[in-house]
Amino acid sequence: MDKVITTALLIVVSIVMALMLFNNTYPAIQESSAALSSMAARNEGRMDSQIEIVHATGELDGDGWWQDTNGNGDFEVFLWVKNVGSSRIAAIEQVDVFFGPEGNFTRIPYEGGGDPYWTWQVENGSSWTPTSTLRITLHYSHPLSSGRYYAKVITPNGVSAEDILGM
Repeated sequence: MDKVITTALLIVVSIVMALMLFNNTYPAIQESSAALSSMAARNEGRMDSQIEIVHATGELDGDGWWQDTNGNGDFEVFLWVKNVGSSRIAAIEQVDVFFGPEGNFTRIPYEGGGDPYWTWQVENGSSWTPTSTLRITLHYSHPLSSGRYYAKVITPNGVSAEDILGM
């Protein structure tokens, strides 16, 4: 009879231990599954969004001197950035633009953030859809010195393109 009671108690303890183990591990498994799904969705969004700087130049004359060619009182640098991905890029105002001499570049704020600042215009469409080109204009109140400049554009979801240009 003692063996039957001992065996029954061991079975009950085993079941309780199995339930405790399940209750502790199941939430962790669910949490890691949700984290993996979220990471996969973010990576898919990044893969759908791709950009490329196709051309960059400043308001220079034929001899390489700064000229206010459009007469707006600013000296401007132009970056043409193509959407080569498969999804539309929204919230263009939240794009980060870094620009400056090599090794001494800085983040340029969007319109209204002082001097310098940048503005944008979609060249061949109404929104920045696949195959559309965005023209980013960096506005300076003074001409920049000649040399090599670094430009980097980062979309709100972290996709970036960079270029080095000489002026």
